[in-house]
Amino acid sequence: MKKFKIKSFCKINLSLRVFEKKNNKHHPIRSIITFCGLHDLICVHKIPGLTDQIIFSGKFKNNINYQSNTVTKLLSQLRARNFLKKQVFKINIKKNIPQGSGLGGGSSNAATLLNFFNKKMKLKLNKNKIHNIARQVGFDVPIILKKRNTLLTGKKDEMIRLNKKFNLNMLIVYPNIICSTKKIYKNNRKFTIANTQSKIFTKNKHKLMYHLINETNDLEEAVLNSYPKVGKLIDFLKIQKGCYFSRITGSGSACIGIFSDIKSAILTKKLIKLNFPNYWSVVSKSI
Repeated sequence: MKKFKIKSFCKINLSLRVFEKKNNKHHPIRSIITFCGLHDLICVHKIPGLTDQIIFSGKFKNNINYQSNTVTKLLSQLRARNFLKKQVFKINIKKNIPQGSGLGGGSSNAATLLNFFNKKMKLKLNKNKIHNIARQVGFDVPIILKKRNTLLTGKKDEMIRLNKKFNLNMLIVYPNIICSTKKIYKNNRKFTIANTQSKIFTKNKHKLMYHLINETNDLEEAVLNSYPKVGKLIDFLKIQKGCYFSRITGSGSACIGIFSDIKSAILTKKLIKLNFPNYWSVVSKSI
């Protein structure tokens, strides 16, 4: 098997509403999700032997559990269902997406590899089977199976794939804080009361932006209580020229700023470097 190189794109929660638990299960969430050009790079090929070789490299390779991560979980799920059989792989993942940032890097790795194996190994998994495997690996994995703008409605894991591209100019800033999703949800005290979804005007950029500006991330307060400097970063982004809005993505700690034009995002990135020299940042566009 020749070597394959595949891109694993990061997820952005443009908004996130959290509802109270039902029947002591997970909190239902409503979220508008997009994807941007920032990506991990995965190199995969078959090797002889009995054990997979999974290697993480790149700027954000640290703090990954080599024994238990989304890739090992995916391989375990596939083999438990008698897929891949005795095939063994070397998988090298160059981590360009920060860990514990709310950008879904690990989930994207698993989703990208699941699609790859299904196609190249000719597993012939139908939509339901591939979704079930993805769900066993992680909550975000089924969402990232398709790199399309997505609305999570908050109703029984319902997803609505949106056909229209958003064409957003964004600045992502990571303040070098690893946020535990479990911890943030545990500490969260802010919940959206009623799940009354207003219509999202994806075909009209101005109406879409108006909707997003008036949205929120319910987990932001819990993140700011634990990490006050995230709040300072959000406030700094909000006052920059051309910034429509700024908030955390997912359960943090990465903050996004959505800008009217790419030049404003690039200028703000330079200001971030001056005012927050230890933070990592990147300018990107939604895909």
